[in-house]
Amino acid sequence: MTNGKSIRDLMNDVLEDLYGTTSGTDPVTGDKPAGAPQEQAPAGEDAAPAGTEEEAGEPAAPPAQETAPGETAAGETPEQGGAAAGGGQTQESAQAAPEGAAAAEDEPSGMEQLDELIGLTTIKEDVKELVNLMKMQKLREDQGLKSAPVSLHLVFSGNPGTGKTTVARILAKIYKEIGILSGGQLIEVDRSGLVAGYIGQTAIKTQEKCQEALGGILFIDEAYTLAKEGGDFGQEAIDTILKAMEDNRKNLVVIVAGYTELMKNFINSNPGLKSRFNKYMEFPDYTVEELMGIFELNCKKYDYVLSDEARKVVLETITSMVENKGENFANAREVRNLFETIITNQASRVALIEHPTSEQIKLIDPEDLLQDIRKAQEEAEQEAARKAEEIEEITGEALKVLEALGEGEGEEAGETGEAGETGGTAGEEAGEASEEDAGEAQPALTETPAEPVAEEESEENPDE
Repeated sequence: MTNGKSIRDLMNDVLEDLYGTTSGTDPVTGDKPAGAPQEQAPAGEDAAPAGTEEEAGEPAAPPAQETAPGETAAGETPEQGGAAAGGGQTQESAQAAPEGAAAAEDEPSGMEQLDELIGLTTIKEDVKELVNLMKMQKLREDQGLKSAPVSLHLVFSGNPGTGKTTVARILAKIYKEIGILSGGQLIEVDRSGLVAGYIGQTAIKTQEKCQEALGGILFIDEAYTLAKEGGDFGQEAIDTILKAMEDNRKNLVVIVAGYTELMKNFINSNPGLKSRFNKYMEFPDYTVEELMGIFELNCKKYDYVLSDEARKVVLETITSMVENKGENFANAREVRNLFETIITNQASRVALIEHPTSEQIKLIDPEDLLQDIRKAQEEAEQEAARKAEEIEEITGEALKVLEALGEGEGEEAGETGEAGETGGTAGEEAGEASEEDAGEAQPALTETPAEPVAEEESEENPDE
């Protein structure tokens, strides 16, 4: 002891001089004296270590669970979770909220996205009319007015690649924005997503998709495949969808899509379908100019630049595609495939440059297209040569058959000629024989003169 104080007390005095307060714990053992008042940790500091006890004898709160960067502990708000131990937000959390809000503000509305689509003039008008109708229905409902029942379900018909899925996704967004649908999601399925291979499974599989689409749109591509001739589980899927449409009239929209004629047959095959799908939207094929616009839009979207010469070659290629299109022409999908092929060729060309500039990386020149044009020409020439060989082979076989037929006809004609000659000789012999007979009979006729009957009578009766 020193001056009546123990070494422990002296150490506490030193701590008090340094920090303005005593630690409240034994500086040697670290234990808190019995009955000593508990100090509250300042906000932002760590909680008491696990294993210590509170003054009332209750167990201390469990240690705070560690969270990964960017995550928040349970019960914390994002702002609290983003604060550092010493107070204040981290740089990432401080920037996350403004960036997310800015992204939401910069995203165009559904109607703006619709207007940005290339072509589809009649489809845009149809969608706007439908949206205006639903706005009025919603407004009348909000004001307590009666509204005529209107079906929201649609039939999208047209060839592949004409924008049916894109318009359906935009329509789901618009319906959410005007309060018609609660979720605004688009669930896209086809036959394989609805029909199972065993009895009883199709209904369950279809119900799951309908449940997933509640609050949004269920988009069924190539829906006509559900109504195959001969009967299968497709009819079970149709019945399940019709029931879901009936049970969720205000929270589920179903759009069926496919080829025009096949969709008409599909809707007319079932009275339930025909009564619920009474709005049709026909998606026309894109023109050459519209397909060229889609190609240029892809270039802009992915930071590619077409040279003037390359643009001419692309336009010529698309024009040829449209002029020679078949039944399975995929419109915008064909252009997308062309774009992917071109940028693949461009990547191979630029990769040979040791240190390409940004302009070289972005530029598409005719060489990137001519490779495939030459390849297509070579394939076309090979195909033409193959067909020519087939035609030549078929022609040769046909000539052989004709020659064989000609030889057979010649032999028959020869036999007929010999028979004619034989017949002619016999005719001549018969003629000669008849002449000889006639010659023998002629003298007998001349040797017997006719009796002069009239003269004798005249001599006997001179007076007469």
